[in-house]
Amino acid sequence: MPRDMASSGDEARCRSREEEGGPGEESRGPHSQENGKKGREKGGPAKPGKKFAARPGPRADLGAPVHGFFLKQPPALRNILDQLRQLVEQEVPRAESAIKWGNPFYSLDGTMMCALSAHKSHVNLILAGPPGSFDDPDGRLTGEGKTGRHLKLTSAEQIPHDQVRRWLRKAAAIAAG
Repeated sequence: MPRDMASSGDEARCRSREEEGGPGEESRGPHSQENGKKGREKGGPAKPGKKFAARPGPRADLGAPVHGFFLKQPPALRNILDQLRQLVEQEVPRAESAIKWGNPFYSLDGTMMCALSAHKSHVNLILAGPPGSFDDPDGRLTGEGKTGRHLKLTSAEQIPHDQVRRWLRKAAAIAAG
């Protein structure tokens, strides 16, 4: 009998596991000491007494209008965000806006075009599109993800208005398919 099965209550649990086909003294499953692995298989039964957290529901702000997001930002970030928002609305007036993941997302016919995100000391303009979609001769865009790139700004003076307008038009064309 294994060392951890010393008490009579533990013996009964060990026997019941063996009867159910679970690991016991005679069983050498995929996580036995012989194969050098420890633990249980993913998706297997939970450990006794382990409690799982309830799955969180949808965010309260999911799909909410974006106006409130802008109002609650500190003045320095709000200035950047307001200018970017204005550029989006000018270049792609038919874009629909809604809060997703706590940030304003802009989409065309349900397909994401761009998003704005505010952080402690900067703002990101997130452009949706496959790699190589956005011309960036000045190297202003960062991120090499499969789904887009972003422009990081710490002041409104850094906004390259003409370039942002071109990127937004390109993002809209990609979203429109």
